[in-house]
Amino acid sequence: MNTKEIREHKLGLKLTDRQRAIIVGLLLGDGHLETQNNTRTYRLKVEHGSAQSDYVHWLFQELREWIPSDKPYVKVRKDGVQNVGFTTYSHGVLRFYGQQFYEGKRKRMPKIIGKMIEPISVAVWFMDDGSRKSARHLCYIIHTLGFSKTDLEFAQNALRSRFGIHTIQHRQKGKYWRLYIPSDSARQFESLIEEYIRPIASLKHKLVTNA
Repeated sequence: MNTKEIREHKLGLKLTDRQRAIIVGLLLGDGHLETQNNTRTYRLKVEHGSAQSDYVHWLFQELREWIPSDKPYVKVRKDGVQNVGFTTYSHGVLRFYGQQFYEGKRKRMPKIIGKMIEPISVAVWFMDDGSRKSARHLCYIIHTLGFSKTDLEFAQNALRSRFGIHTIQHRQKGKYWRLYIPSDSARQFESLIEEYIRPIASLKHKLVTNA
């Protein structure tokens, strides 16, 4: 598209409820927002290792009209690792998420996360940052190293009030915290997210019942 076509295309862009929920999940996880004009507009960047390329392609299709490229990019780092990702258009609609999830350049947990989070948000968050505790345990972990203890309390309250899921904070590497979903909530947690994860072959191993 030429510049005029891009401008007209961006004017017609609107986020669906599903896309909004996916963006929330990405910002809870590894996705991040960038601004090039002092927070007037933002763009979303998503990037993962090539082993999760099917997940990146799924996200790409979910946000397709928001992405200027016709397919995810492939980037080879200096260490030889290959990453796959995409960047959306810069758009004023994404300013809301910049205001909620960032304080300066530091990512934070929105105080209103309970009003923003949906089952698909939790699934995307888990696909980005989650894992099973081990093959022997019916427990899950979300590796939330970028958020403070207070930040995670907002998320814990949201998971409990919206979905009845009990979580515990575990300290990791001194000052970092992660969320632990114990066995009494693990099945409920899995039932909330599994419909989104099972179709993505590279990630379904994260579920305890992954057959």
